[in-house]
Amino acid sequence: MILGMVSGKSGSAGDSGHPLGAALSSLLEQNGGVQGLMTKFSEGGLGEVFSSWVGMGANKAVSGEQISALLGSEQVQALASNLGIDPAKASDFLADYLPKIIDKLTPTGEVGAGVDQSSGLAALLPSLLSSLAGGASKQA
Repeated sequence: MILGMVSGKSGSAGDSGHPLGAALSSLLEQNGGVQGLMTKFSEGGLGEVFSSWVGMGANKAVSGEQISALLGSEQVQALASNLGIDPAKASDFLADYLPKIIDKLTPTGEVGAGVDQSSGLAALLPSLLSSLAGGASKQA
């Protein structure tokens, strides 16, 4: 389902208008960007997990349930609605891809205050879409 949504452009022009990019950008904005997410994960007892995504080593895993608990059902529901998928699939999607997204948005291993997350997401979207296309066949 996610593959169908992400592979189709949904009538939008270019990746910047892609529903996935818009949904991820909105999620980052709602949480205060990468720094805000880092704080939220720390307060939720998952600071070490988030730090692994920012750092230069391997990314630690997080579950869909942990994502839902941390972000809250409203944010997961909103993402699911924007992408046209079930909320459980949205939280599992975030559990799979949020570590990769944060990793790519923090290439130096640090959370920078002045990072332009929108352009970072726009640059990341093509590789995210291709990894989704590859990952969908493995998980099907």
